[in-house]
Amino acid sequence: MMYVIVISSVFLAACAQMLLKQSARQHYDTWWRQYVNGWVIGGYAIMFATMMMNIFAMSRGVEVKEVSIIESMSYLFVPILSFIVFKERLTWRKIIAIGVIIIGIIVFFV
Repeated sequence: MMYVIVISSVFLAACAQMLLKQSARQHYDTWWRQYVNGWVIGGYAIMFATMMMNIFAMSRGVEVKEVSIIESMSYLFVPILSFIVFKERLTWRKIIAIGVIIIGIIVFFV
């Protein structure tokens, strides 16, 4: 169950990056509005929540080395979400790299 929490935190962190990217795509009237707006506040609030989720999981027995390996799943989540949300290209090179990362995660845990 704790591993599901860690994987969920990685996915939520990828979603937070989508919010920050959305903020960067907007035009703001003042420089400070670039940093103080709903997209940024929401993104950082989610990042804070993911940090708390990781601390909770580690306090319940998930090892730091396992969390760091699971966090490499962000290299899977971010490109897929950016493809879905922002229509960014997903090249064969990226797909192969994602496959290698997945294989690495499987090898670590098997």
